[in-house]
Amino acid sequence: MRSKPPTSNKTVGLTASTGYQVGVRRTLLISTEEAWSYLTSADGRKLWIGNVSQPSFTEGETFCSEEGISGQFRVIKPYRQLRLRWEKSEWGEPSTLQIRLLSKQSDKTTISFHQEHLDHPDTREQMKLHWENVLAAIREQTTHSK
Repeated sequence: MRSKPPTSNKTVGLTASTGYQVGVRRTLLISTEEAWSYLTSADGRKLWIGNVSQPSFTEGETFCSEEGISGQFRVIKPYRQLRLRWEKSEWGEPSTLQIRLLSKQSDKTTISFHQEHLDHPDTREQMKLHWENVLAAIREQTTHSK
């Protein structure tokens, strides 16, 4: 007879210091340059911050989209990382969003969305679904016929 693993009262995604967090990543058959170019293009930005005027992607720059997403760019490392304050208009507090581009091969890049300081497990689940949909859209719009 197999014994059951010990049960844990820990809530999925809840951290001691940053509230709820979620991470979603996908590996795409594109270079980091192509991934960065797409994420910072009008079509790419629309997926993760909404319709905003062309940001310069400088640290400290703020934005507010037509969809009610606002924030501030905190860390900009071209072709590697974006870290920003990110908040929906109906939220009471901002979250921290980090987008990383990870690659060990010139034709494959893992795009990672990690969000923390979320207020509730339902918010975490909503954002998990959102980032999964964003990554699916990026894959669909950047996949090359090979």
